[in-house]
Amino acid sequence: MNHGQTIILVDPEDKGAGILAGRLRMQGYTVLEATDAAEAGRLALTEPPAAVVADLWMPKISGVQLCRLLRSEANSRFVPVILRGPEGQRNRFWAGRAGAAAYVLKGRMGDLVRALSTAIGATPACAIPNPESVVSAGDLRDRIADHLDQALFDSVIAGEIRALGSCADFDRLFDLLSQFVSQVTSYRWMAVSTEAPKRFGLHVNPLVRTEIEAEARSAFGYDAEVHVTPIEDDDAYADREGPAPIVLPIELGQDVIGHVALAVRHPVHPNDAALVEVIARELAGPLRIAMLLEESRQLATTDVLTGLMNRRAFLAGIDAETARCHRHNRALSVALLDVDHFKRINDGHGHASGDAVLSAVGALLLKLARKGDLVGRWGGEEFVLAFHATGVAGAEVAAERRRVALTELDVRSAEGAQITVSASFGVVRLLPGENAQTLIDRADRLMYQAKASGRNRVAIDTSEPGEGCSAPPSAVRAA
Repeated sequence: MNHGQTIILVDPEDKGAGILAGRLRMQGYTVLEATDAAEAGRLALTEPPAAVVADLWMPKISGVQLCRLLRSEANSRFVPVILRGPEGQRNRFWAGRAGAAAYVLKGRMGDLVRALSTAIGATPACAIPNPESVVSAGDLRDRIADHLDQALFDSVIAGEIRALGSCADFDRLFDLLSQFVSQVTSYRWMAVSTEAPKRFGLHVNPLVRTEIEAEARSAFGYDAEVHVTPIEDDDAYADREGPAPIVLPIELGQDVIGHVALAVRHPVHPNDAALVEVIARELAGPLRIAMLLEESRQLATTDVLTGLMNRRAFLAGIDAETARCHRHNRALSVALLDVDHFKRINDGHGHASGDAVLSAVGALLLKLARKGDLVGRWGGEEFVLAFHATGVAGAEVAAERRRVALTELDVRSAEGAQITVSASFGVVRLLPGENAQTLIDRADRLMYQAKASGRNRVAIDTSEPGEGCSAPPSAVRAA
């Protein structure tokens, strides 16, 4: 038999089936007539034909179910299925979703012949059929039921993953993802990574955090510098060993934007690999949305040149901090600094060198900041610092440390010339009932006092009792 021209035809209408089979034979095809979809499925799975022609809607087993079954089986994966039925966009939709090669209106013989020719011509070399593959009617129904169950499983998982698109950041997205996946399957650890910027979330049992993090980093090829968002709880099992993790790329169009990894437990559940495939396929959209929202929020609150808080973000932070300090009667000090002779740097070395100086100053201030302190670029060559739980004496020590560190910066122009960097500081302490703007304005006035006194020095406010009360209302500490 010439299987290259063999067609399985299933048509529940007896009269129409005989006529259609005869016309197809006149076109040179060998036609095997099946009385229903179950018989057509058995024939196609046992000895795959060149194509299958079936009605879209049939009793017991529909053309949609038959098409999906053949798509899912190794023997018939590449066999094109032509579905037939009445006019209607809904019918074309279901035929396309089922994976049919074409949908043809019943009675359109010319359209059917053309669809068959096109589909068969586009079919790749099929896998060699298994001659021992004998399928019974009951087995066929079981396979369809299993396939529908898997499709339902995939649909539920996909819906839950897509719902993560409402997350506004990566950390929240990964937290909700781990909560969901831990209800679906058991695992030692789960991780999701991103490529730009490189970071990853890791769900792990706290008892094995250290060794599991090393295993997850190895799976992604990440070193210790890549930031990790850890979620530690008992939903992840404390197994120290198990099957190798399933790692799949998360692709958006042609770009790989991240990876998902699941380290399952023994014994491996048959659905685990399919679960990771669905997560990898559906997570791309929500992950991209979360990363874009994070980026937008960062751009709105971060100075691009220095990476510090911008003026708007610093004001929001200092407003909240002053409110907390007033409520809990805590100390708070602010230092405002201005890079000395910055115009001279720009004029003498160029604006690119000026930017290099500002970037270096920002990096130094961020490096020296304690947890809880606020560091921002106030504007131009001015920077502002808020020292949490610190009186003016402590703030003076901190400002002096930064003043000295700035003079030791190694910043060079494009030509390699050393650029001397220094700054003038104004330091004040929060007064009772004072708001953030007034606090910063006082620091600004003291900073100009430091400049007027010769630059590269710290001017402090000593007017508050208990904070240098023996000194005059303000003092300038020279370099």
